[in-house]
Amino acid sequence: MQKITKEVYLKWYEDMLFWRKFEDKLAAVYIQQKVRGFLHLYNGQEAVLAGALHAMDLTKDKMITAYRNHVQPIGMGVDPKRVMAELFGKATGTSMGLGGSMHIFSKEFRFYGGHGIVGGQIPLGAGIAFGDKYHDKDAVTICCFGDGAARQGSLHETFNLAMLWNLPVVFVCENNGYAMGTSVARTANHTDIWKLGLGYDMPSGPVDGMNPIKVAEAFDEAIQRARKGGGPSFLEVKTYRYRGHSMSDAQHYRTKDEVAEYKKIDPITQVKDIILENEYASEADLKAIDKDVKKRVAECEKFADESPYPEKNVMYDVVYEQEDYPFIDHKIK
Repeated sequence: MQKITKEVYLKWYEDMLFWRKFEDKLAAVYIQQKVRGFLHLYNGQEAVLAGALHAMDLTKDKMITAYRNHVQPIGMGVDPKRVMAELFGKATGTSMGLGGSMHIFSKEFRFYGGHGIVGGQIPLGAGIAFGDKYHDKDAVTICCFGDGAARQGSLHETFNLAMLWNLPVVFVCENNGYAMGTSVARTANHTDIWKLGLGYDMPSGPVDGMNPIKVAEAFDEAIQRARKGGGPSFLEVKTYRYRGHSMSDAQHYRTKDEVAEYKKIDPITQVKDIILENEYASEADLKAIDKDVKKRVAECEKFADESPYPEKNVMYDVVYEQEDYPFIDHKIK
């Protein structure tokens, strides 16, 4: 793994702050109805992505995740303006405005989507890894899902085949404590989700998901194992989301005190403290970063606002490959 230097800490701070402010803006424009439908925010979980990206080879490794998927493609290299435009339903979005919040996608940057079906991405992640192994691409797939998705039967089918075929995939359960509003303790008679991998002799373990250093170290070990032909791993990254499951979540299942306790170990604050303690940057330097982040977020909103909506015919053009598909009523207006 690359050494975690001054430059890495400063990049982590800027990236995580941008992701946080980007989604804060999404929450604001959602209330204004610029973003419709569902909206699941990543606030609090940024260290998972920051640490993972540090360990990945972004020239060839791939990522697939669930519907909490706005900042991951940005981290992989996708223009954040296009991500916000997608959420606004605009033609300049990553899926031409037709995917929306839960279906960000970029073949160019090897981000294979958010998926609205709970756990639906788990077998898909293994499938991507199978393709890479079949074509000798020396790439590793990071397959992320939540603690609720860990209870899907497809996880067990996928774990079995991934081990049987020795696939280059890292399965990652981002355990933020609640499947929608249901705590992990209410879904099974055990709370150590990482132990599910042991039944398949898969290297598995828990990770401190609020600390990007711990995340980077765990991901590096798993990725290097997969790249060297050692097969899959399963990481339970224990993290926390500061906002509700979605924008419609009243959060009656947890207390404000609980959220406040987790905010004491905010990954952004942890990194900021390290920067200041080691004099990697001054308070003034960090304020300049904050100002630049806010400016970039505003530019994203402006781009999305000013972009056009897709033409209606695009809905058909991107669904059916066959131009004269016989079951389309072209008279629909």
